[in-house]
Amino acid sequence: MVQPLGLHSERNTSVVCRLKKSLYGLKQAPHAWNSKITHRLHKMGFAASKFDPSLLIQNGSEGSVCILLYVDDLVITDPDLTAISKVKSQLSEAFEMKDLGDLHYFLAIEVIHTPDDILLSQCHYVLNMLYKFGMMDCRPVSTPLDKNLKLRPDLGATCTETRFRQIFGSLIYLTITQFDLSYPVGVISQFMLRPPVEHLQCVHRIMRYVRATKVRGLLYRHGVAEQLVGYTDANWTGDASDRRSTSGFTFSLGRAAVAWSNKMRPTVALSSTDAEYRGATVATCEAIWLQRLLHDLRIAVPTTIPIYCDNISSMQLAKNPVFHARTKHIEVHYHFVCERVLRREVELRYVRTDRQIVDIFTKALGSDKLCATSRCAAHEGENGNKYRH
Repeated sequence: MVQPLGLHSERNTSVVCRLKKSLYGLKQAPHAWNSKITHRLHKMGFAASKFDPSLLIQNGSEGSVCILLYVDDLVITDPDLTAISKVKSQLSEAFEMKDLGDLHYFLAIEVIHTPDDILLSQCHYVLNMLYKFGMMDCRPVSTPLDKNLKLRPDLGATCTETRFRQIFGSLIYLTITQFDLSYPVGVISQFMLRPPVEHLQCVHRIMRYVRATKVRGLLYRHGVAEQLVGYTDANWTGDASDRRSTSGFTFSLGRAAVAWSNKMRPTVALSSTDAEYRGATVATCEAIWLQRLLHDLRIAVPTTIPIYCDNISSMQLAKNPVFHARTKHIEVHYHFVCERVLRREVELRYVRTDRQIVDIFTKALGSDKLCATSRCAAHEGENGNKYRH
């Protein structure tokens, strides 16, 4: 403890303010703790990544020690166990540390190791969530949303907001490992204020789908070529209430997905080319960020990242620096993708619509396509009973 600014006394240097509440609940506490631990790590030779401040890296001649920091939880990784032990010893000199051994559970995410692969799952989190909301014995379904469902805000009687928001908040965290929930959760998020009863029924349907896919996760195999590949897509005027478009993207490194997103555009797109072009711009920004983050981790990726799109017009617009009259309404910052294509930092490639895996982020799918798309970047328990607890 030190004297706050304005209360410095040369005669009473040991006098401090008396706090009438816990330090843990103070607004300044997170900032003070982050400053303290990052200062210690900087003294140990770690430097924060420019592209993710929670990632600190210590580069050496034989490798890099990486620390992923979340408040007071740390994940330390390096091929050399001696280097990890040295970092643990140095941290123990400054803080009270508890060594939990190999990484098996972190922030409700299970990390299951086998000789051939690593599985990230939230099976225990799902079981706790189902038990909390009394849906352990619910009847499973094969899709989170009906394929032809169009939600609107004015559907009659409203339901209890508390239960609706509690379930919704739990589902948001589950999208960390189950990307097939991104679109349904995004749709439901538009109706948080005075949700109709029909929307609560949709949330319960999502929970029934979670019940059926509780063992699903992200499977990363050893020895797979580290090639960063992206997909982008948009659903033009997909929203039934205001006709705005939903765009999404996903990037995979090796076999499984490492980044994905879906977002409703803030303005109405005038054409499908407009919607796809804006979605490709967002995917390009993510590709550049991932490329630089992987460079910090000393993971070599090609200088040109392929991004697959199923709209030929938007690809031609990205490759042609001449802006025609029909594209003047597109804001200047969306032409970022054109600049990166000309620099050969990204390459837009065509993929057939029936093979577009990003449909899972932009629209409700039938059970067959949903299952096929999910298998592109996720692992189900059907062939992986060895992972089940």
